[in-house]
Formats: sequence, C-alpha cells, structure tokens
Amino acid sequence: MTLGTPTTLATAADEPGTEMPYAVEDGSYPNRAEILGITGADLIAGDGNITLTPCSGPYQIKVWAVKLKTGDSRICFSAAKTGYLQVNIPRAYRIETIHRDIKASVSIAGDTEDLTVLRDTSAGFGEADLTDPQQAVLLDMRVTGAASSTPPGVSADITGLSFSGRLNIGDVKHCSATLVDPQWVLSAKSCFAEKPAEGNTVTAGVPKQKTTVVLGRPHINLLGGHASDIVELVPHPDRDLVMGRLATSSTNIAPAVLSATGPVAGQKLTIPAFGRTQTEWVPFTRHDGAFTTETVEATGFGLTPQAPAETTVCAGDAGAPVVRQVDVRQFALVGIMSRSWAGNCMGGTETRTGASAVRVDDLATWMQQTRSGKTSTLLQSGANLYQGIRLADGSWTDFTDVQAKASNIGGIRTATAAGIGSSTHVLAVGTDGRLHHSIRRIDGTWTEFGDVGEVAGFLGSLTQVSAVSVGEDLHVLALANGKVFHTLRTAAGHWSLFGDISAVVGPIGTVTSLATASAGGQLQVSAVTGGKAFHTIRTASGHWSIWGDISQAAQATGAISSIAMAGIGADAHVVIATDNGTRQYHALRTATGHWEPFSELRAILGTVTIKSVGAAGVDGQLQLTATTSDNKLLHTIRHADRTWSPTTQVTPQGVPSTLTATAITGTL
Repeated sequence: MTLGTPTTLATAADEPGTEMPYAVEDGSYPNRAEILGITGADLIAGDGNITLTPCSGPYQIKVWAVKLKTGDSRICFSAAKTGYLQVNIPRAYRIETIHRDIKASVSIAGDTEDLTVLRDTSAGFGEADLTDPQQAVLLDMRVTGAASSTPPGVSADITGLSFSGRLNIGDVKHCSATLVDPQWVLSAKSCFAEKPAEGNTVTAGVPKQKTTVVLGRPHINLLGGHASDIVELVPHPDRDLVMGRLATSSTNIAPAVLSATGPVAGQKLTIPAFGRTQTEWVPFTRHDGAFTTETVEATGFGLTPQAPAETTVCAGDAGAPVVRQVDVRQFALVGIMSRSWAGNCMGGTETRTGASAVRVDDLATWMQQTRSGKTSTLLQSGANLYQGIRLADGSWTDFTDVQAKASNIGGIRTATAAGIGSSTHVLAVGTDGRLHHSIRRIDGTWTEFGDVGEVAGFLGSLTQVSAVSVGEDLHVLALANGKVFHTLRTAAGHWSLFGDISAVVGPIGTVTSLATASAGGQLQVSAVTGGKAFHTIRTASGHWSIWGDISQAAQATGAISSIAMAGIGADAHVVIATDNGTRQYHALRTATGHWEPFSELRAILGTVTIKSVGAAGVDGQLQLTATTSDNKLLHTIRHADRTWSPTTQVTPQGVPSTLTATAITGTL
C-alpha cells in the first residue's frame, strides 16, 4: 500500500481540473507498455497469479510464438495453482505446462477456440499451416487446478484490525473492504463500477460479477477468518460507498466500530489494506499504513503518509478502512479509502502520492437501515403513515413520515406493505379515495407515490388494501364496495387491470376486511364477511380455488375484527382478533392443505384489546405486530420450533399521536 502528500479531495493543486483516480485494482498488468515494447506480447490484465518470468529460470507455462521481439520464439510465465491472465500474443502456436492444468482461448483466423492443456504436456494450435502461424493469437490463460496451498499456521490477527479484508471481483478486479456488521461489509462504490476511470455509478442488487470477500486474515491464504460471497450491493446515493451483503454471516470477527466524531486535521490514522505496493502487484499479505489527516471537508478528507518513502495508497486499496486508534487493539472507523494519485506504486509513473477518503462518521443511520433491511413496519396515526425497521439485534429505528419521504398525497386512510427483494412496496388508500403506490429502496430513498388507478383501473369506495409478493411479482387485493379486487404488478413494473375475484371464486357476501400471504409459490387470500373468515388460493398458473370457510377447518371463533396472514415456506399462518379485539388467535394451514386449529394467544400477548394485527414471515419465523386500544405497539415472534418469544412493547419514536393500524413485511 502507498499513500502520499497533502492534496485536495478531488484535484491536484498544480493541475486544476485533473481528477484524482479511484484506487481500484482493475487487474492491469504492471508495466504493460514496456513489456509489449520489449517482447511484442501484450500482457493485458490478470489476478496476479500468472506473471512473466525468464525462460532461463523456473516456470510453469511456456508459450511458443513466431518472431517475438526478443529474438526468441518463446515466452514464459510463473503460475500459482490457480490464476488468470488476459493476453494478446500474436503468431503463437504452442503451450507447454509444468505441474499445471491450463485452459486457454485462442483466436485462429478470427474464430475463437478453447484449448485444454493438461499438466506436464504441450498442445499446439493453428499449426495446420506452419508457414503462416500469425493467424493464431493467444487471448488468455487460466490455471484450473486446486486453490493455492495454505501457509503453515492459522490467522493470528492480534492487531485489532481483523475487520479489514480483500474483495475479489470477477477474474481480475480487487479492492479492500471493512466488516461493519456480521452480514455486511463496507467498501468503495467505484470498485463495482464498469469503468472506474469514468465514474462510479453502480446499480443496487446482485453484483454483475461474482464477488467474494476474505476477512480477518493478515495473509489471505491462512486458515481462520471468514470468507463469503457478496450477494447484494447497496450503493450510497452521493458518496463513493457501497454496502455488500454476505451470503454467510461472520460470527468470529468483531465488526468495525463507527466513530462518533469526524476526523480532524493533523490526526494520526491507520489504513489496513490489500492493494498494490511498490514491489507487489497483488499482495497476499495485508499492509497497515500510518497516515496523517490533511484537509477535512463535509463528505471526505485528505491523507498524507507519516513515512512517504514506505507507504502510499495504490490500486486495490479502495474500500479499505481508515481508522483512529482509541486504545490497545481498539480502533474507530472514520472513513473509507476512495482515491489516490498512486505515486510510487508498482507499474506506475505518477510521482504524486496524495490520497483521499470518504467520511462515514455521519452515516450511522444509512448504514443501520441498510444492514437491517429485514422487517419493515407501517404504523398509521390519524391521516399520517409512518415506517420503521426492526434491527437484527431486536432494536428499532425511529419511525419516519412516509408522505415526507415519498410525496404528500393529502392524507392516508389505510395502508399495507410488501417486501420484494430488498425493497418495501407501500400501498396506501389516500383521503382522496385513490390507491397510491411507492417503493422504499434499501438505501432509504423512496419513489414518489403513483396513482395505481391510472394503470390498473379506478375503484370507488376503497376501504382496505392488502399486498404480498409472489416471487418478483406484487399482488394487490383491494376492498371496494364490499367486494375483493385483484391486480398484479410484474417485476418489469407492468400492472394488470383490477378484476373482481368473485367471478372466479364465488360470492361470500359483503367483505369487511382481507389479508394476503405468499406460501409455496401461491397467493393465498383470506376475507372476512359476517365476522367469519374465508380462504382462497391463486395458483402460479392464475387459477383460483373457490372460497372455503376457515371456521369449518380451523374451528369457529367469535366475530373477527382484524386479520393478518403470512407465508413461511409452503405454510400459511393466519392471525385474527375477535370479540371487538379482546381475544386473539393463531392458526396454520400446512403445505398439504390441512388446517391446524386456532389457538388463543392470551398467554403470548397478555390481556389486551387489539385494534389491528400485522404478520410477516422473516427468516423462517412469524413476526407479529399489533396495536392496542391503550395506544401500544406490541411485537412478538413465533419460531420454527413453534415457541413464541416474550411479547415486547415497542416505543415508536417519531409517531406523535394515537396509533390505529399496523402492517409488517419482510425484505432481504
């Protein structure tokens, strides 16, 4: 790693308008132009595991080619047990291997062919016409053996910096990363940009290239630490930051602790990273550099090394944590590395060594909301609607005014929520009598409310709405004039027209409330009429079953005043409040269609009067919320082993007045 002299955050003072590059390792082969000039072979990019070496010494790959500029007909490479190198070697005609299995791509007369060369063998290509072998061009080589052997010992990171790690993006890109939650790392958004030299725009969702992270190892190939795929990206809207969700949570590494205060000029900071150094292209050993803070701005700060001759920020250091030591082996995270002039780095000619980092000390709320993103709860209070999130540790975020985030529609009568991926879809019946739709993205931003009636047809006398996702599709059930209507929003954003489902499921009288669930890839709907609940299913093919009387299958109860549903796997859970909310029950419809009887929840919820219930399946568990007549918000969880957590009272910070209705949904 190498970091440098004082600089502004974006431009060098001696070259106005020249932007400091992002410190992303794109795999470019060091000294590429020089090697091309000497050999005639263009070594384009790689992962650092296949490198040029003299043919006079030990090598694992030898490529034969006609009239290389060296005057020789061969060029040799050292190769680890796995590796990749993109090349352009014209007039190549044979590959020889030693102790390595190789796959290569070769262009012969314009057509690309794949070539397999087993260890300790050789294979020719394009040799049909030996008088004109320039038709064959070697395009890339990949070592396909087992992973590199592990050095002796295990990870023994006693520095307190084990939350740092290395990102591997696709075949050749590398960056650094910081563990900030057992399931999330923080890195630089530019690491995932298609062309970091031109910008750092990144789309939220699954990474476009396979991405892995290795954490808690001062040497990448040591045992211990934690390794995982990155399965989701959440870019920050304004800064060079991205959150990456791990496929498997880290349970043995303490995440970095976010600093409560920002950096100040002259402050001593440490940067542990895995980027290039002055002598190594893709280091396997982490390097911890000492730096001093320079100019501090609202969103970032400059850095200079305490030992300029030894330490600079290079390609691959983007995403590394910038930390302040607060005690022995204890650090506070103040920033994430972003840009560097990369002076004195391997393969470069730049002499400037300035670098800049992005501030994170003021982003606690964004990081909290991003990494929580599991349980989203709506609370209605008068004509206002609020949304809050239950975090993995059981705490709750503040509740925010949905209309202030999405757009003001003049007041809300009733609303519901459905999770699709990492987004929360909110459907709200406004005081204008129309149905509106908004999406809360995982980064905390909202789309403006749109009028569903304009795309799915207008319904009069709307009194309730319920929604749920089935795969990537959003199913919306609306109650209007005592009838149940259905529409579907596809993953592409197309809405079908509302249809009265009584035409296919039969009439049951005037419906007063309804609930939906996704179970086993099917839409399940419950509707209450005359105080009794009825049930129907819409299959994946769009076929509806006729209404069934739940009381006949799960036993009769008092008149139902509130109902909620949730799907977990192929099972559908139904929660109801009856007898004007004074009694509450839970029932389960199994994947086989069998109904387990309603069981009373007084031992779980206590003696309360419920105004509204909400239910959602989150991580294989049933989460339940309820508002009570004495203005409380309750929450409990039914676990997979059928036990219930003690009910807790949630204090909905940010909700100023009486609570009326609640809805809950889960997201990824």
